[in-house]
Amino acid sequence: MNPGGIIESGAAALSLHVKDVRRLPESELLAAAVDISREIERLETLRVAAVAEIDERAVSFDTLGFRSVKLWLASTTLLEVPAAARILALGKALRRQPEIADAFEGGRISADHASLIAKFCERPPRGMPAEALDSCRNVLLDCATGPTATTDTLRGTIAKLERIFESDDLPASEDTDRNEFHASKTLNGRVAVKGDFDSVTGEMLLTALSALTKPRNPVDDPAGMRTPGQRRAEAFTDILRHYLNSGAAPVEGGERPHLSLHVNARDLARTEPNADGHADTGSSTPADHADMVGDKDVAWMPWMGPLTVATARRIACDCDLTPIVMKDGVPLDLGRTTRTVSKKQRRALAARDNGCAFPGCGEPPAHCEGHHIEHWADGGPTDLDNLVLLCRYHHRLLHHSHWEVEIGPDRHPWFTPPSSVDPYKKPIPAHNRAGPLAA
Repeated sequence: MNPGGIIESGAAALSLHVKDVRRLPESELLAAAVDISREIERLETLRVAAVAEIDERAVSFDTLGFRSVKLWLASTTLLEVPAAARILALGKALRRQPEIADAFEGGRISADHASLIAKFCERPPRGMPAEALDSCRNVLLDCATGPTATTDTLRGTIAKLERIFESDDLPASEDTDRNEFHASKTLNGRVAVKGDFDSVTGEMLLTALSALTKPRNPVDDPAGMRTPGQRRAEAFTDILRHYLNSGAAPVEGGERPHLSLHVNARDLARTEPNADGHADTGSSTPADHADMVGDKDVAWMPWMGPLTVATARRIACDCDLTPIVMKDGVPLDLGRTTRTVSKKQRRALAARDNGCAFPGCGEPPAHCEGHHIEHWADGGPTDLDNLVLLCRYHHRLLHHSHWEVEIGPDRHPWFTPPSSVDPYKKPIPAHNRAGPLAA
């Protein structure tokens, strides 16, 4: 195929506008889609080469206000930092792997497939002799060539080669140098996690998850039992919470790392709907709310960004609180950090509730949080008659459903289910406590 012809047809396709595309006849529309795709692939090879060349020349980004090439690229384009990092990593690898570079720049393999093959060639199986590398690379390039090539097929071929050349003294399943863990923010504000671990690390992970993934009592889940995947996700979150709560994490930024949350005090206080159905936030102005997080009724986390105030209220039930007085976005006064539920109160709650008080649960106290029945931001006191011990799952349920809890005349928690669970909404005693509600 004539490269000049590709560039010419691609340039013609790129000169189209969206309105022009909608008016194209079917045959021209199909051809335009192919030409645009080829031009995107050609431009991708140029971008990878350009970013690698910038890195090779050791451009001083300090003077531009950036610490690295990937941060500069992400800040000056629509790319996110992880995507910019992948482009830079591919460009650097292709400089060391000219055979793979030729296939990629010639449009025979995709960027993702080039990255996989380069990774295999730069970190081949321990037992593979050096003279076998060229033939293995050719096998992988053939597997990845053309529009019918798939990532699953390429990964399968790589796995077969790894098994063929596995070292007798250290199989791939025990090679810790192959371990990888990726945590990437998604466009919808979540985090996608992908990992590959050796067998020993995997055994530790599965052991830690096993004790935390037992099925929940279905009394709080009318839709049925939670799936194994959901239980593993809950367990992974618990592992992170226990680690951060342990105080064993290394110091970062002068303090032990934990979840940090910024929220305007007025937003944190409960807002009741007024006559027109909107929340009444009192006499505060938009500028008042912008003092802390830049928007009304939104909390903010340093890593993940915006968070609803409903979730912020749940987190604030049992937290270290540092009040900051702001004016026009500038901190004026920093108050003393206090604990909303003290260590002594947690011990008293553990003695009274014996773990999660939600009916049918009973998670141990170490896995639980203190929940304010009337939130402290609404004037609720932090004392035993306004606190109940809940596991994270049921703490979230109390904040995001119609379940209710109150301290009964017996000074123990009683839970009232929503009408969807019990049409009569009969109060249920806390876990491990039975008997009729005292008059």
